[in-house]
Amino acid sequence: MVTDPRDALLGSVVATSLPVCDHYCGVRSRMLKSLALQAELMQEFGACVFDVTLDCEDGAPVGGEREHALMVAELLDQTFAGGNPGQGGPDRRVAVRVHPVDHPAFEQDVQIVVGQAGQFLCHVMVPKVDSVSDVDQAAVCIDQASQGVALATPLPIHVLVESPLAVANVKQIAAHSRVESVSLGLMDFVSAHGGAIPASAMGVAACARDGAIDQFSHPMVVRAKLELSSACHAYGKTPSHGVVTEFRDLKLVHDAARRAARLLGFTRMWSIHPDQIRPILSAFAPDASEVTLASRIICDAQVAQWAPISVDGQLHDRASYRYYWRVLEKAQQTGRLAVQDPAHQFFVH
Repeated sequence: MVTDPRDALLGSVVATSLPVCDHYCGVRSRMLKSLALQAELMQEFGACVFDVTLDCEDGAPVGGEREHALMVAELLDQTFAGGNPGQGGPDRRVAVRVHPVDHPAFEQDVQIVVGQAGQFLCHVMVPKVDSVSDVDQAAVCIDQASQGVALATPLPIHVLVESPLAVANVKQIAAHSRVESVSLGLMDFVSAHGGAIPASAMGVAACARDGAIDQFSHPMVVRAKLELSSACHAYGKTPSHGVVTEFRDLKLVHDAARRAARLLGFTRMWSIHPDQIRPILSAFAPDASEVTLASRIICDAQVAQWAPISVDGQLHDRASYRYYWRVLEKAQQTGRLAVQDPAHQFFVH
């Protein structure tokens, strides 16, 4: 009898269950605050509800790339001196964003951070990926650097597509075996069009306040988001929505995250300020009534050994089981699955 819903319901082409929020920080003081907040919310929710990505690209001063990478490696070592995330240790998740593969500091970033602290990383974010060959180049460098550290499996790669060419190649990029998640670098994507897309399409607030076209209404931006999201779902990867720069307007952040999740199929979103994390968690969380229904359906289905069942006069089978299982996963990722819920048993390792 198969008891675990993952084994019974999920096929080979299904995205890894990642936290719905990916928080970026590039200055040491902010890194420390973000790591402290991550630990605090892990205590509050009983799960790692957001990734912390330590930024070597935008965080490093020009000319100081080596010193910045050394600082990141040292911080990782200090943070995880008693444990190991992503490779069989604690559930805490910390990643690094390195420079693009064509940047002089790329190999240096990887050699230092992955070579010295790769065992503490859950993934490596590679920006400005335009093609599969960029992913191949990154993978070779990351694998070479990680030979000296104890990794149970090769480090997953997250990629940031930021150009029209990258969007044109997004299906092939998402299909790459080492890619776990794809994000859209909105501001670079808009800028790459040489003025053909207005600056208002980089933001969210403009559309609501003065009638300008924003990132959720400009057709070319929406098309890019949909192509990225669709490609990720086709190949079992996680589509991650980019930043909302209007970080002081938390209602706007929540509403933008809700639209990304409900209308465009994104299952993850970037945060660039700690205040954005809770609104993103709330926006991506399933409604309480849906969690209750999902728990009932999945628990009853397990008892029926995944044969069709009737709940409140409605037929459910493996098709709906898969949907409601993902609801439960999302509830767990956002701290909405109570310990006393019968379905909580599926997330106790």
